[in-house]
Amino acid sequence: MGEVVDPMADLHAAHETAAILIDTGRRQRDPEVTARLMAVVEEVGITTLADLWAARPARSLPGALYRLYVLREWVSHDPHQAAREYAAGAQLSEPNHAVAGADPTGPEEVRSVIDAILRGVFDGDPAIAFERAAAFARVVSAGRDFLPGADHGSVDRLMNLADDLAACARLWRHGDLV
Repeated sequence: MGEVVDPMADLHAAHETAAILIDTGRRQRDPEVTARLMAVVEEVGITTLADLWAARPARSLPGALYRLYVLREWVSHDPHQAAREYAAGAQLSEPNHAVAGADPTGPEEVRSVIDAILRGVFDGDPAIAFERAAAFARVVSAGRDFLPGADHGSVDRLMNLADDLAACARLWRHGDLV
């Protein structure tokens, strides 16, 4: 017989864990704590985070954090493709490129900027981190769309991710991102 799932407990756990991660990073302002928060995926696995956060709305704190971790995981696992798409998109989306901040646009620089974006959630202003992540996703989306063999479904999903992260930045600023 399967385990009984309590949707309210799952909802509460998702939002509480996301809030605890953010609050811990912002309160501690300790580079070691921030490094551990950034390494959550390596510790618990992206599948565990997906089980906990992926079903939450994209425009919620757990939804936004999940999407940031997924974006970082993609860049970490395929920095050359991420850099190729970013470099192609940087020329097509210069304002977003300026906000995202990956310059030059090689694999190490792209990996470094996505780490800086995630780090900013914990030791900076989360709204700025969400805006930078949205800009990063828009640049990659433009590059992905421009390159031969574009998968337009993935381009659209990346643009939706960017829109959701930008909305999360606005919600954070108004104290409404929960």
